[in-house]
Amino acid sequence: MKILMAPIEMIAWFDIPGTPRPIRFRHDGNIVKVEMITKISEEGPVIKQTKIYDCQSEIHGQMRQFQLKYELSTCRWFLWKM
Repeated sequence: MKILMAPIEMIAWFDIPGTPRPIRFRHDGNIVKVEMITKISEEGPVIKQTKIYDCQSEIHGQMRQFQLKYELSTCRWFLWKM
């Protein structure tokens, strides 16, 4: 996977404890639906804590894996690896 760290527009829902779940995002004018989250992990110090989502979706007719990164302090989403 190639590291992109590109900011994206995200639609997500939050469960009762406050964990965000990505639903779909826009990158380079394309809308991608997050079909499956395979793993959620956390990293970083308390000040810059992030959640990493390993996901897969069908993009242009092919099943692709990618990683999304959510910064808890800034509430920003990134397409981290694709």
